[in-house]
Amino acid sequence: MAPFLRLRQICLVADAIEPAASRLAAIMGLNICYRDPEVGKYGLENVLLPVDTTLLEIVAPIQPGTAAGRFLEKTQGRGGYMAIFCCDDPDARGRHAASLGVRTANVIDHAPYHGVQLHPRDCRAAFIELNHTAGSDNIRGPYPPAGSDWDKAIRTDTTQALMAVEMQSPTPADLAAHWGRILELPVISAADGASELKLPNASFRFVQGASEAMTALTFKVSDAEKVREAAKAQGVSCTADGFSLAGVEFRLTT
Repeated sequence: MAPFLRLRQICLVADAIEPAASRLAAIMGLNICYRDPEVGKYGLENVLLPVDTTLLEIVAPIQPGTAAGRFLEKTQGRGGYMAIFCCDDPDARGRHAASLGVRTANVIDHAPYHGVQLHPRDCRAAFIELNHTAGSDNIRGPYPPAGSDWDKAIRTDTTQALMAVEMQSPTPADLAAHWGRILELPVISAADGASELKLPNASFRFVQGASEAMTALTFKVSDAEKVREAAKAQGVSCTADGFSLAGVEFRLTT
C-alpha cells in the first residue's frame, strides 16, 4: 500500500483577519469553524473555514516581528503561506526531507495532533507542513487545529471542493521536481504541459512566473457567476474567472 498523503489545509496571510475572513465566508458560502488560540504564541490570530474536508485558514499578525508579518513584507502581500498535508508518519517524512537538505523549522506536539513544519526557504514558494492526528483514520474525524466540531460547519451548497493549487516559479519544472521529491510524489505533465503533482483530493500545478509563490486556488462551485457577484458586493477585486483575496487568486469552475 502506498504511503498516505492528502491535502488537509491551505493557509493564507492577511494584514488583518477582518474584513478578509468575513468577506471570504460571504463570497464562498462558507462557515468559520474555529479560531485557534494556539497560534497566539506565534503572535498571530486565525480563522478556519472548511471546504468539504479541506480547511482554508487565514492568519494575520497581531504583534510585530512575526514570521507571517515578515512574509507579508517580503511578498508585498502576494502568495499563499503554507500547504498542509496529513500523512501516516510526519517524523519519517521530516527525516526524508532532511535527507534532501530541507530543514525542519518547527515541530508541533498537541496530542492527539503531531505536525512537522519544513523550512520555507528550503521548501521554496511556501511552507510545507506534514501532520497526523492519532485515531483519526476518518477524514471527517478529529483534527485539533480546526476545533472539536469542525465537520459540523461544512457547507457545500455554494462551494463544493478545492480542486487545485497553483505554484509559480521562473523554473516551474524544477520547483515541481523539488516538491515532488519532498512529498514523494511523481511529477506528471498536464494536458497544457504544466508540471503537476496529484493527491487524492487535489492537484498542485506549477506554472511560469516572475517569483516563486503559491498564487492561485481553484474551487468547484455550484454557480461561478453568483460567486463573482458576491465578491463584487463585498468590494473584492474580481478577475475573469474569480476574485482575489488574502494574496491569492480564487478561480471558480463548475
